[in-house]
Amino acid sequence: MADRFEEDELLQMAIHMSLHTSPPDPKLSKPREGCSVIEESPEAREQRALRAAAAERRMMSSGRTASFIASPNAAGKGVIASSGGVEVAVEEGVSVITSSEERREAGCVPVLEEALPLEVAEKLFYMVFGSDVSRDILGQWSNQGIRFSSDPETSMGLVQHEGGPCGVLATIQAYVLKYLLFFLNELSKSTPSILIQNIWSWRFVRRSPITSGDFASVSVDEKRRALVLSMVEILFLCGKKKRAVVATLNVPSHLLKDEPDFGHKDEMISKALEGLTIESASDLQRILKIKEYTSQLSAFLELMELVPVFQSRMGAMLFLMSALLSRGLDLIQADRDDPTLPLVTAPFGHASQEIVNLLLCGQAAPNVFDGRMDLGGGMFLNGIPDKVEIGFLSLLESLNFCNVGQNLKHPRWPIWVVGSDSHYTVLFSPDISVQDENEYEERESKIRRAFNAQDQSGGGGFVSIEGLHQVLHETNINFPPEKLESLCSVGFIVWSEFLQDLLELDKDLGGLKDSSGMMGWKRFDIYHFNGIAKSVSSGNQKPRLCKLRVSVPPKWSPEDFMATSGPSDEPGGRGQGKGEVSQAEPPQYAPLVDCIRTRWPRAVCNWVGDSPSIV
Repeated sequence: MADRFEEDELLQMAIHMSLHTSPPDPKLSKPREGCSVIEESPEAREQRALRAAAAERRMMSSGRTASFIASPNAAGKGVIASSGGVEVAVEEGVSVITSSEERREAGCVPVLEEALPLEVAEKLFYMVFGSDVSRDILGQWSNQGIRFSSDPETSMGLVQHEGGPCGVLATIQAYVLKYLLFFLNELSKSTPSILIQNIWSWRFVRRSPITSGDFASVSVDEKRRALVLSMVEILFLCGKKKRAVVATLNVPSHLLKDEPDFGHKDEMISKALEGLTIESASDLQRILKIKEYTSQLSAFLELMELVPVFQSRMGAMLFLMSALLSRGLDLIQADRDDPTLPLVTAPFGHASQEIVNLLLCGQAAPNVFDGRMDLGGGMFLNGIPDKVEIGFLSLLESLNFCNVGQNLKHPRWPIWVVGSDSHYTVLFSPDISVQDENEYEERESKIRRAFNAQDQSGGGGFVSIEGLHQVLHETNINFPPEKLESLCSVGFIVWSEFLQDLLELDKDLGGLKDSSGMMGWKRFDIYHFNGIAKSVSSGNQKPRLCKLRVSVPPKWSPEDFMATSGPSDEPGGRGQGKGEVSQAEPPQYAPLVDCIRTRWPRAVCNWVGDSPSIV
């Protein structure tokens, strides 16, 4: 016990000195006569001794000897020393111990590890925070870990304590839900290599094996695997599926890897971070080190060991830096419409749309429409290039401030990050069939895609008269001459007004009116998760999971729906056709309903208890 206590003290001191001690002053180190080796300063020598002592204790406790055979490492910046299947990469006084036998069996490849160069740190810092960032914003981003809720009802959710990083947390949360909802069996039964082999090619399943009431049954290990798979998927997406860069704390890796107790690692890192602040690029450079991976399996195995680092109060910022470096800073700037603006927005420090889009599609596109918009004269606006795994819905679209394209509205999985003017949350369904389109929705989606293709307003949701005629031609819509003249009377056509006219135009003429009432009914359940700790009716401060019952009538307004009895269906199912008739519940309203209506127009929602909050 005494040895363990003494060892822990050495580990904590080494971590603390790694993070808090400035690089030794070159003036303190003088070369010996006739020798090109630079003598270490007292501070560096003490730090190295602490690391060596901790490493030696680790090796002695595991029965490994300290006789090593050295050879140049992959980076050419140190040596690889091996003994008993253990490799120690010695670089700038830092020893990294890994099991070479396990990694060879797993087919892993060598990892390039280095300190973050100062010039890269400066570019990264100013790209993210700008030149006039407040201490409050820096504090928000350096005090938010990636941690699961301890509340059984929301145990699948990541908890947010600080404002600002919600865009990063909500997007990671959305990916985590993908694995927990649709691949829980694989998480518990498959080997890491099988999980990684299938990360980009999962087959669709029709219904999740889990419902909201079962999240408490998910094990800690299953959640950890879901989190790490999500991180790997996002980072390799940013790296064009070819590479990922992981930014971690600049501490000796073996101090974290050899400790089997995650709680003990957590405690050591928390103590080491006490009093540490990030106020400049030099601070960022001092605390970060980066590793580049070309093997997803290598990244997965490494990140499984580094979970406590990302759970620490630096976790959200570390992951953001990892995503940016995986994409490449030059490419990030090329993705953006205005690269002079910081990615973290003033005055509240929120993640910009570029950050959220980077994590969703691998590019820091500033817009949410589909594809690329040509403004003429060689000027373009970048949107979402392809279909995505996880979608996005925006309250701003309901206010006509933007136009979310079909790529984000129709993701591969029924999971959406929801953006308001100040916060990001997550909307999801355990039933993938909620994305299935009936005849009515297919027709509406086709018309909307044609309309969006002609929208040159930067996402404003309107087209020119010429654009309208192109839409009508492509979708075989035949408006009566007087209606067409009325539509074009002001020189441009707004989508909401155009859709209203389509609802009044018979489907035989290309419209959406169906006198039979049999086209367009849908009923399903959907869930909303807000990770920020908020007050609820019980008086507690905790994240909130809310179940909503959604009914989508074939009428434009909720008033029309309330006057018409809809078809009944099993809870969570889709109602189509006449079926049995039941009295509808009075609709409830919250701003989230406006977001849902951007995906399912005319949706009417009901829930039990507190209203779902998107702020």
